[in-house]
Amino acid sequence: MIPAAADGATAPKNRSHPARHLPGAGRAARLAVRRLGMLALLPATVFAAIELLPGDAADATSERGESAADTALRRAALGLDRPVTERFWDWISGLPTGDLGTTAHGQPVTSVLSGPFPNTLLLGSLALALSVTGALALGSWAALRPGGRVDRAVAAASTAAFALPEFVVSVGLLLVFSQWAGWLPAVTLTGPDGAPASWDMLVLPLLALAIPQIGWNTRIVRGALADQADLPHVQAAIIDGLPRHRILVHHMLPGALPAVAVSTATSAGMLVGGAVVVETLFNYPGVGAVLAGAITDRDTPLVAGVVVATGAAISVLLLLADLLRDRILGTTR
Repeated sequence: MIPAAADGATAPKNRSHPARHLPGAGRAARLAVRRLGMLALLPATVFAAIELLPGDAADATSERGESAADTALRRAALGLDRPVTERFWDWISGLPTGDLGTTAHGQPVTSVLSGPFPNTLLLGSLALALSVTGALALGSWAALRPGGRVDRAVAAASTAAFALPEFVVSVGLLLVFSQWAGWLPAVTLTGPDGAPASWDMLVLPLLALAIPQIGWNTRIVRGALADQADLPHVQAAIIDGLPRHRILVHHMLPGALPAVAVSTATSAGMLVGGAVVVETLFNYPGVGAVLAGAITDRDTPLVAGVVVATGAAISVLLLLADLLRDRILGTTR
């Protein structure tokens, strides 16, 4: 009787708006175009923002004792004497061919990012997986006994974890696990391939990135499960005396997945921002250190290349989250 009641509750809603539905491919294409449009705005924002900073790449990379004439020559060689709109158009016109331009030091941006970017993807993917797994476990554990001691403890801990900035978490982890206990290395050493030399060097950066996001996602999971608990088919399962874990897995979690998918995609963006701080603190060989140096050098093509590469990865996650939400809810927005 419970499945029939659930179907009966959703079927009229789906039949009442047939015009709102698009074919799966059409919906995916529209979402992809929207994400591409948002992604195209990122490098334009980068060019405009760096243009507003004092100085330019020629000044920032000048050597001690260099004459003003030499700096002017390098400024002309880098094209910095041209309007920013022209420089932006030259840069973005090469984007479809994979050309991200040339850094202020004369290196192709793609070559500079070819080593650090996979390292950042590895760290970010592991942190995202740990965040989602930990949040689902903690949020589900709290939802099994709403209002109980576990629920209150998880709520307090998740709020505290999310409130802590990544650099505070990083310093705490360094003090406890590296300086005091001596269990894990404080910095990351690289091997011949440019990747971390050993797996234990990933642990502290991974935890520093994941802990705040576990707090964020736990709150999302707990709230989504609380909303599901008030639905008629869940209440009917409770009245029927089904075990708590069965109600959670079969009746509550499926309906909470759209909210979890969106929060996961949002976490991906937060992880990119946190990676700049965490990678710098732990000397991790990722794009965080590259980005920090590029901003110091006013290296617009390199900053834009980092932003586009990471933005593309985040856009893919956001697109998948949108499609998953639409698939489960059966509606478009």
